Amino acid sequence: MDSQPEDGRAEDGRAEARQAHARQAHASQADGSAFRPHRVVVLAMDGLLPFELGIPHRIFGRPKDALGRRLYEVVTCSIRPPGPVRTDADFSITVEHGPELLATADTVIVPASYELGPVFEEGVLTPDLAAALAHIRPGTRLASICTGVFVLAAAGYLDGRPATTHWAETDQLQALFPKIDVDPNVLFIDDGDVLTSAGVAAGIDLCLHMVRRDHGSAIANEVARRTVVPPHRDGGQAQYIERPVPEPQVATTTGARAWALGRLHEPIQLRDMAAQESMSVRTFTRRFREEVGVSPGQWLTQQRVERARHLLESSGLSVDQVARDAGFGTAQSMRQHLQTALGVTPTAYRRTFRSGSGPKGYDDAGALR
Repeated sequence: MDSQPEDGRAEDGRAEARQAHARQAHASQADGSAFRPHRVVVLAMDGLLPFELGIPHRIFGRPKDALGRRLYEVVTCSIRPPGPVRTDADFSITVEHGPELLATADTVIVPASYELGPVFEEGVLTPDLAAALAHIRPGTRLASICTGVFVLAAAGYLDGRPATTHWAETDQLQALFPKIDVDPNVLFIDDGDVLTSAGVAAGIDLCLHMVRRDHGSAIANEVARRTVVPPHRDGGQAQYIERPVPEPQVATTTGARAWALGRLHEPIQLRDMAAQESMSVRTFTRRFREEVGVSPGQWLTQQRVERARHLLESSGLSVDQVARDAGFGTAQSMRQHLQTALGVTPTAYRRTFRSGSGPKGYDDAGALR
């Protein structure tokens, strides 16, 4: 789920950042002599969570191009010279690179740490951390997992932007950094050149999203299958927040969701989805939000966007046909939804991600010639 800022000019710039990274990734594949894997540098800090440290290596370490070349190079560095870094477990890890490695990154990922000290308590970087971050080149894509967002926030990268973190820490993030638009409900936020995610497993969602953004759904879905995780999780983290008095969940909305997924190309009314579970519209809407984290309408739009992406990548259907098959009805409606969700038009998306085709392979309506 992406969060979009209200300022149109800012969003234009962030949409361009998304497209620039995708163009860079695909240009490397098109010209074998210029091929260079996208370098992802993971910043390891004392108190790190081993699980979160391993997420970028697992997700970005899998994708390959048609020639079998790895699309990403994943390396780890510390904020100090090479040596041991404490974890939150009963062992330490040895990191072989110091902070100067950050200067070579195309993407920097900051996982969570339980020893952020003044960063988490006061919103101030330590001298070592500030010196390390100073190596990052302008234009580098930045991402955080869970409380790693506090590092990006303290460095000033998130001022005036939307961001998220683990739901239990969103109040602290907002209190320390009032200039940030903190959203406690989403699994991750893509704001162009800066991305943030909720806790732990949401880091998987975020990394898969970046692979999808860089190389399309087919490659991201293959990584998800090999990792044995869903390629796209429904809803946001609101569904995981503990409630003081949980309501017994006798009936669910699972059947209605399966029913709707088989009919995305048709008009789907809220009352029809509620009828699949023999619930009133009001009860169904409330139960749906509790289980999925978003409204039925928002969920339907997400599924239709994913369907449109798949068809644009894998078929020769015209934009009008894709719009109908994905349930948007008209090409104009689909353009608006894809522009909002992805920051690009259907034709631009197809030009970037359809295998073996370029801009000259399609006419002005987005139909395969």
